[in-house]
Amino acid sequence: MTQKPQILILGCFDTKGEIFSFLRDCLIADGAEVLTANVGVMGTTKLFPVSIESEEICREAGEELANIRQKNDRGYAMEVMGRGAEKVLLKLYKEKQFDAIIGMGGGSGTYVMLKSIQSLPLGLPKICISTLASKDLSDLVGVKDVLLMPSVVDVAALNSIIKPIIQQAAAALVAMTRVTNDNIPNQTKRIAVSMFGNTSVCVDHCTKLLEAQGFEVMAFHANGPGGKAMESLTLEGCFAGILDITTTELADELCEGICSAGPNRLEAAGKMGIPQVVVPGCMDMVNFGTMDSVPEKYKNRHFYSWVPTVTLMRTNEEENRELGKILAQKLNQSFGQVAVLFPEKGLSQIDAKGNVFENVKSNEALSISIQDNLKSEIPFVKLPFHINDQAFAEKAVDSLLKMID
Repeated sequence: MTQKPQILILGCFDTKGEIFSFLRDCLIADGAEVLTANVGVMGTTKLFPVSIESEEICREAGEELANIRQKNDRGYAMEVMGRGAEKVLLKLYKEKQFDAIIGMGGGSGTYVMLKSIQSLPLGLPKICISTLASKDLSDLVGVKDVLLMPSVVDVAALNSIIKPIIQQAAAALVAMTRVTNDNIPNQTKRIAVSMFGNTSVCVDHCTKLLEAQGFEVMAFHANGPGGKAMESLTLEGCFAGILDITTTELADELCEGICSAGPNRLEAAGKMGIPQVVVPGCMDMVNFGTMDSVPEKYKNRHFYSWVPTVTLMRTNEEENRELGKILAQKLNQSFGQVAVLFPEKGLSQIDAKGNVFENVKSNEALSISIQDNLKSEIPFVKLPFHINDQAFAEKAVDSLLKMID
């Protein structure tokens, strides 16, 4: 990048004008040009020019700033500003108004910053200096590639501790804008694959076959965040096809396991019209933590300790009938090509003949339910293989390549 990077500062300028002014000075000193967006609801600052005021951001959320002030509800105000800022930022990004974004604050400032970046794409540099950076902010971060920097002291006033942190953040952000993505392959050569330890043999073989055809394969661990990340990137148009080998997150969503990817799992590819091959991989199991964490209503079920901190529960016939219906109904909404492959000899490493989760009746209930609820035009193919058999991987890859071609 030869031109000056355009940096957007987002923050509450009503209470933290001085500290944001210092951040702005640091960015300019490092060679950037700066836009500023105020999400403070009680006023603004005269210490530097404000590009976008809180009134505009508030209106983007369908509210008036005067009404927000009158309501005098801090939590509601931050929710509104976060919602409005997300829309403003997406509009500015589409207009190519900025190359990176930075924000800072305590609870309110962190919330608005992390909420506002949810519509911004992977690869756009994002930094948040926060008093909460050392806490679990996974619900707020979602699957976004944002760098959280601990402020150590409160983001309230300039002092000898926070000043170098701000200077380093500014220097880092400017440097990040100078990293180009020219070496990233076009999405027409990217394939997303979902995997688990119990399906890794299948995914490894699929990866080799796809790479031999010139594709870049991106594997996503089906542990909740992995599924969310795959869905999010799919909606950004990052992939030419989806090889959804491991749909176990649906089982965790149904049974309140620890690996749920939320209610929208298995929907992104269908919405985008992207070819997808779907396999009920690891839908023979629900994931919990230690045995003590398993809900009381499941205490008499069939369990297997994968590691001391992960307890797997075998899905039963009733759950599999419901899971088959859920999977089919999601795929029925697809705008693109889709096929379902069912490995008759087992859905996971431990669901094999003679292994701990072998249960033919439960698998049959899942198979029948998928077929009964799936639209007739969507292929449902039962294959006489185990999911980790090389022959199954070959069929899955072949099916996806035919769709892409």
